[in-house]
Amino acid sequence: MGQVRPGSADPRQATILADRRAKRAELLAVRIGLPQGEHRLLSVAVLDRLMGAFPAVRAERLGVYWPHRGEISIFPFAKRSLAEGAEVSLPVIVERRGPLQFRAWTPGEPLSTGIYDIPFPRDGAVVQPDTLIVPLVGFDEACHRLGYGGGYYDRTLAKAKVKPLTIGIGFEFMRLASIKPLAHDIPMDVVVTEAGVFRRARSAV
Repeated sequence: MGQVRPGSADPRQATILADRRAKRAELLAVRIGLPQGEHRLLSVAVLDRLMGAFPAVRAERLGVYWPHRGEISIFPFAKRSLAEGAEVSLPVIVERRGPLQFRAWTPGEPLSTGIYDIPFPRDGAVVQPDTLIVPLVGFDEACHRLGYGGGYYDRTLAKAKVKPLTIGIGFEFMRLASIKPLAHDIPMDVVVTEAGVFRRARSAV
């Protein structure tokens, strides 16, 4: 999600971003504090939904993420996708306030550690994913995403020549009435939780 732009004097935006910071901290505390067994069971349920609803993406160029701070581990889905012929990539922050770069990845390849101490492929080729699996801190009924506040996914999608299918994954307790989206907020196409698959049209399957 975005941050207050330098020199911004919009009090409404400042209030929204302050509210997001508070909600982000609250949701992260809950996620990080989940007992290990409960986290594992919920994660399996989310991945089962994801695998069942999107079998076709497992043969495409698939962008995933390296889990941290209690995020759902996407690696079971990524490894299955690789086995089925997908090209899997992980994001790299090349520059602060820039878009993400995605580099091809397979298990066992050399990794480097980037900003926020998140590993990324050291030598992977730069690719343009057809589908992005995006971690959520929070989300709302319109599939707007609450992230960590850096705005990296918003900038990546805004600059994409061809917009990938975006699938946000998280737990049902992260659902909010609204994140109060601002102009730069780009919604996910789909959100998947243990409770279902929710498309931007607000229908569940």
